[in-house]
Amino acid sequence: MRGFISVVSKKQFVLTVGSLAFDTIQTPSGRVEGVLGGSVNYFSIAASFFSPVKIVGVVGDDFPKSHLDWLSNRKIDTKGIQVIPGKTFHWSGCYDDNLNEAKTLSTCLNVFEHFDPTLLNSHKESPYLFLANIDPVLQQKVLGQVEKPKLVACDSMNFWITGKPDELQKTLKRVDVLSINEKEAYMLSGKKNVTQAADKIRKMGPSVLVIKRGEYGANLYTDAGVFFAPAYPVRNVVDPTGAGDSFAGAFMGFLAKEGISKEMQKRAPKKWESLLKQAVVTGCVMASFTVEDFSFHRLMRLKKPELIQRQKLLLKMISL
Repeated sequence: MRGFISVVSKKQFVLTVGSLAFDTIQTPSGRVEGVLGGSVNYFSIAASFFSPVKIVGVVGDDFPKSHLDWLSNRKIDTKGIQVIPGKTFHWSGCYDDNLNEAKTLSTCLNVFEHFDPTLLNSHKESPYLFLANIDPVLQQKVLGQVEKPKLVACDSMNFWITGKPDELQKTLKRVDVLSINEKEAYMLSGKKNVTQAADKIRKMGPSVLVIKRGEYGANLYTDAGVFFAPAYPVRNVVDPTGAGDSFAGAFMGFLAKEGISKEMQKRAPKKWESLLKQAVVTGCVMASFTVEDFSFHRLMRLKKPELIQRQKLLLKMISL
């Protein structure tokens, strides 16, 4: 498998709907308070290395306009961000020596509590849609507004898996790709074996399942079988927050750049499988940069030559 990061496509774009937030985070490397976070931020920055991105979310009047301007300057369309009176969503969490799992200390939804994703006309024709980790009822509302997308992917978490299982099942029946972590896969499936869990989850709707495994990489499950991509070995992991979202951003951004579609699965199954595998490797590489600093500071400093070089190194590590 050769290097496959290239120029950003001008024809395809990705729409993502989710959260923009402030985070307070404690890790073995230190503590930060009120840094920028949220799934939409991590996802959109990562995806923008490959494809144009449009984002939908809500923030309070305390959210820095300078950051929205920075996103816009990066060609990330922020017209779908509502700025309303009140405070922005604030998450507080910590990690112990097990950096694969965050412990939530507090969640203040604030203006996000009444988030009602209403898409603009320019969003409704989105060819690629990623539903970030939000209420599955809202995910379904977004799906009802998008017209004939080429590919739909979504994320979820333990809160929705246990709190709204029936609504989540309705969402899964309508998506092509599900991206969750290993613990969530066990919870969703009721299985304790990862392969059995994957088999059961794929029967729920998504033909493509990505199980993110933190420092161990990610597993891809499709009709063709299983593909495993290891994580790039990072020497100094500072903050794992957002690694999964940036993985998903690179994954979807790459697929959009390549013009993948559900029809390709039947028309050109070998190409379909190859692109999905490349997208998983691309996601693992992107996530390896995210964890090197708090918030998405490392992604904001990241240059494409660094991304290409690290991808080449990872591919060399896993080649015979």
